[in-house]
Amino acid sequence: MRTLVEDYDIVVVGAGHAGCEAALAGARLGLNTVMFTVSVDSIALMPCNPNVGGSSKGHLVRELDALGGEMGKNIDKTFIQSKMLNCSKGPAVHSLRAQADKQAYSNEMRKTLENTPNLTIKQGEVTKLLVEDGKITGVKTYSGATYNCKAVVLCTGTYLKARCIYGDVSNYTGPNGLQAANYLTDSLKELGIEMFRFKTGTPARIAGNTIDYSKMEEQFGDERVVPFSFSTNPEDVQIEQKSCWLTYTNEKTHEIIRANLDRSPLYSGMIEGTGPRYCPSIEDKVVRFADKNRHQVFIEPEGLYTNEMYIGGMSSSLPEDVQEEMYHSVPGLEHAKIVKNAYAIEYDCINPRQLYPTLEFKKIKGLFSGGQFNGSSGYEEAAAQGLIAGINAALEVKGQEQLILDRSEAYIGVLIDDLVTKENHEPYRMMTSRAEYRLLLRQDNADLRLRKKGYQAGLISEEDYQKILTKEEQIKTEISRVEHTNIGANKEVQTLLESYNSTPLKSGTTLAELIRRPELSYEAIKPLDKERPELPWDVQEQVDINIKYDGYIRRQLKQVEQFKKLEAKKIPTDLDYEKVGSLRIEARQKLEAYRPISIGQASRISGVSPADISVLLVYLSSTK
Repeated sequence: MRTLVEDYDIVVVGAGHAGCEAALAGARLGLNTVMFTVSVDSIALMPCNPNVGGSSKGHLVRELDALGGEMGKNIDKTFIQSKMLNCSKGPAVHSLRAQADKQAYSNEMRKTLENTPNLTIKQGEVTKLLVEDGKITGVKTYSGATYNCKAVVLCTGTYLKARCIYGDVSNYTGPNGLQAANYLTDSLKELGIEMFRFKTGTPARIAGNTIDYSKMEEQFGDERVVPFSFSTNPEDVQIEQKSCWLTYTNEKTHEIIRANLDRSPLYSGMIEGTGPRYCPSIEDKVVRFADKNRHQVFIEPEGLYTNEMYIGGMSSSLPEDVQEEMYHSVPGLEHAKIVKNAYAIEYDCINPRQLYPTLEFKKIKGLFSGGQFNGSSGYEEAAAQGLIAGINAALEVKGQEQLILDRSEAYIGVLIDDLVTKENHEPYRMMTSRAEYRLLLRQDNADLRLRKKGYQAGLISEEDYQKILTKEEQIKTEISRVEHTNIGANKEVQTLLESYNSTPLKSGTTLAELIRRPELSYEAIKPLDKERPELPWDVQEQVDINIKYDGYIRRQLKQVEQFKKLEAKKIPTDLDYEKVGSLRIEARQKLEAYRPISIGQASRISGVSPADISVLLVYLSSTK
């Protein structure tokens, strides 16, 4: 029987947030790329929360943008509310979060993909990977068509053997009732790839016109919106914003849940998959935090086109009748009509320890993967991995050195290193506390950290590269000027200090010393700075942060220096650990399984002790 055969450079499987970034990266780097999806209507779908960013996740989106990704640009075009979180804390944990118009977000991303040269979109299910001599050669689809290629990026999200569950209802579908991908898992297992079964969940959607908002607290966006993308003109995002609303569960809600736990698939054993610890269902919260008499519930609009509202904080897999009773017990939702029931979703994903930090499989050359397929959760984590996997698939096809971001360079580096180095038995979620160098890895300086790497990879234009060089120079020059500009203890200075409740000067000082005072800032001392040049707001922000936190930044830079030394000590990927004498058996087994690429990565593997690292260092130095 004759079947279709086509040739491409790169095949991307999946069109969620990871697949979109991977496909765009491959095509923009000049390679003939095809992206498969079970439904073209699911491109950049937001099956769960209708937002982008949030604590630590906002960092990922800005880093992705700095490298040449699309998510930041896309949310800037389609947000309906925007907020900078954690503003009462230091700049290391400031994080941008935006409510999206879900339909517009998906439509805009699809438009971008459809108008990208070198990129083909195909609706079809990939069922088999073709591998010869440990190298990927192509894929086969359900229809029997063959697509020959030089690299494949797997971004299957939550679709592999997906099952949606609430109460006794169990449907073998992907999110939002879309078709599941039921065959690829078997092909992966045949190739010796280790699989996990994970789960996630989503709350119900309710009709907005059946909510009593008078019983809730209105939540507004920022007066002055900061864009996600460094390429977006801030003036273009100053729009009229939609409100969100805050309410709370209560003892009645918790009683309803407790009385029906035996009907929850989570507790009856009907759900096999492991769920995310940091995004628990409401029944999990009630059981695990029994001392709390209420939990926050955020009512968030799904978009401008619809009346549908998302019930943030109340994901569930309880039966339909219990959901009705439970949601109706919440103030403001007494008469709410449910449009879509809450459900849990189980799906197949891989053990990510089978990957190099490039996101290429150790066993199969040319096979890359990204997103929830790698055992992570969240749109932002998915998009970041998709971008790196797409870039590296393209660089491999081109025969160029691949991109690896380490823990000292980016949250993306922390995310990938944690996935490929640590034992994760639940969907991985990014958090600021996971980044040990977070004072350096702020969301405000993502462009300064990563624009050059995006330029070297080929995704950042010459014009944008020159802009970042100019910005660096402006920051350096202005910091130097402020550090060397002296100011006397005159009346004007003392009056300004008094207005900020700041200690009066006894003698002259520099402008920089004034900025270092907690109650003052670069902007606050402007009236005293007669020679101040006109500078863009983002340059001023960097000057302020770098002067204010100078001591802490220097300390972290010293720590990074030590970290880099261990990362620079490379380990041959074919090293025979049996030949390394004095290594403990556990360490030998772990090193053999993980195949770390550096001493730094080896030191972060659970079960490998400092003594084992010393043995390894001695062995490597003796074999040079």
